[in-house]
Amino acid sequence: MTPAMNERAAESDGQEEEDEAPGLRKIIHVDMDAFFASVEQRDNPDLRGKPVAVGGSSGRGVVAAASYEARAYGVRSAMPSVTARRKCPDLIFCKSRFDVYREVSEQIRAIFHHHTPHVEPLSLDEAYLDVTEDIHGIGSATRIAQEIRRAIRETTQLTASAGVSYNKFLAKLASDQNKPDGICVIRPGEGAAFVQSLPIRRFHGVGPKGAEKMARLGIETGADLAQRDLAWLHRHFGSFGDYLYRAARGVDLRPVRTNRIRKSIGGERTFGEDISAGEALRDTLDRIVDIVWERIEGKQAKGRTVTLKLKFTDFQIITRARSLGQPVTDKARFSAIAHEILADELPLPMPIRLMGLTLSNLEREGEDAPRRRDEAQLSLL
Repeated sequence: MTPAMNERAAESDGQEEEDEAPGLRKIIHVDMDAFFASVEQRDNPDLRGKPVAVGGSSGRGVVAAASYEARAYGVRSAMPSVTARRKCPDLIFCKSRFDVYREVSEQIRAIFHHHTPHVEPLSLDEAYLDVTEDIHGIGSATRIAQEIRRAIRETTQLTASAGVSYNKFLAKLASDQNKPDGICVIRPGEGAAFVQSLPIRRFHGVGPKGAEKMARLGIETGADLAQRDLAWLHRHFGSFGDYLYRAARGVDLRPVRTNRIRKSIGGERTFGEDISAGEALRDTLDRIVDIVWERIEGKQAKGRTVTLKLKFTDFQIITRARSLGQPVTDKARFSAIAHEILADELPLPMPIRLMGLTLSNLEREGEDAPRRRDEAQLSLL
């Protein structure tokens, strides 16, 4: 179904979507289309219609975002810039402007909050919304999603895609279905069939290696996965089997969390030249500590585990972690632990090209108690 066809169907049938199964949540997932690259094309008309990548163009640069024109050549986010340039010789690189992206993100979130206080941001360019009880009494999640997309276009001159369904898992799948500038609705009773029609790689949490393992086990689609019972999934995938069992049936019990606690806060730096000397390593670590601690303070977070990441010249990655009995509450303590971890690894076996630092096992005060409707969701099993 094309985006236009899908949207017309949503306009005519939107009210039935919620009336069929009272008690279920009404969830919208909104995802901006090629957000960083689209902002650059908006602000520089000369870039419109051309393949654009946001990120560093140097030999060690990485693509942070790619326009749809660039994606047509196979350019993707997190791809090394040299690879991206090889795939698309005419690729135009733009330096990231996170101050601008954050400003636009705040405009978008204001639009979300115009309709519901139950907003769970996942990043600058996407969020879940629970509109089961929307502020203006519109009642239809589909119509709210259409209004949000219209308001985003008028306010920012950018496009967004939206997925509408009765849980987060399905809403996120739906928002990917008709990109860019599309909307997809998965109504109560349709979730299992929709999921089972998808290739297994579309399941969030199933990466390339996971998909390869599943292919070896004869699982190519959601329908293949749905044929496996829970015991079989546990045997082959451990605790991840619980998620796979529910996902294959379109079930997701997670509520939208307005104060979502992140699993970790961190930062990393890739060097122009490999480094190995102790003093250079310590100076670099100090700079990363400054960056990460600013983020920690901004999130008012506390954590118990400090992890150091090192990527060597040969691209081998090691991580070394230290878990504490009490949360890290000040920068000096955070820095001291990070330096202790680094000192334990010196001298390094070879130079490194990247260093990263993360605080995890986080806790934060003021998290809202989740509002659940588990009975309605569980009935779908």
